[in-house]
Amino acid sequence: MKRRTLLTAILLLGIALCVPARADTPTLSFGIVPQQAASKLAEIWGPLLAEVGRRANVNLVFRTAPAIPAFEERLGQGEYDIAYMNPYHYVVFHGASGYRAFAREKDRKIKGIIVVKQDSPYSKLTDLAGKTVAFPAPAAFAASILPQAECGRLGITITTRFVASHDSVYRAVAAGLQDAGGGIQRTFEATAPEIRAQLRVLSATPAYTPHAFAAHPRVASAVLARVQAAMASLAADEAGRKLLEPLAMTQGFAAAEDKDWNDIRTLDIRQLEKYGRE
Repeated sequence: MKRRTLLTAILLLGIALCVPARADTPTLSFGIVPQQAASKLAEIWGPLLAEVGRRANVNLVFRTAPAIPAFEERLGQGEYDIAYMNPYHYVVFHGASGYRAFAREKDRKIKGIIVVKQDSPYSKLTDLAGKTVAFPAPAAFAASILPQAECGRLGITITTRFVASHDSVYRAVAAGLQDAGGGIQRTFEATAPEIRAQLRVLSATPAYTPHAFAAHPRVASAVLARVQAAMASLAADEAGRKLLEPLAMTQGFAAAEDKDWNDIRTLDIRQLEKYGRE
């Protein structure tokens, strides 16, 4: 009887000791801009977020939105604790919702690209005059805003069609539904090989600071520091590098701060003025 009582006491003590460790693990929503289908984003981001969370002792919950405009609405409401957002989104929602950048992709600038079918007759951007070009969303920075600005600079008039995501653009062009489409090199590299094989890059825009990883002000600084360190550690070991490969982010992540996106601010883009400006 005494032995059973002793075992029960030890068991209860073990449970009591475990409870604080679980309670001390915060849960944060991690919003990913829907450049691709939600199922694909979950497939490639889910394992990475799980590993970052393990290293940081934080439970990171994958979140996205049905389309980029819905993602913008959720950023405007401060719905995500942490979010991966395009450079223009960051400039807007740093001011509107208080998101603050803490990381970005290492050693990469972002460019907009225009893709066409491999066998299309187009050899230069001016060949798209009068053609229909697909884009992910009006405020998709590199995939929509930059290519349209380049067309405008060259005096090229195009018909724009907005679809749900970067992958939707690539599939539409590959299927011959649109003459060309806007995207970025990273999502182009990450799209399905059978789709990518049917396409080629016609042109690219000038380069800018890439997407931001930014946190809402409610996220505790100490917790955010752990997440930042865990993300930076991924490229240093084989397990982390394997998780980065499906995202075409093999160089990993570097620490970032708000001023890194001043090059975007100088462009004075106004597509999302309804959310206010800095």
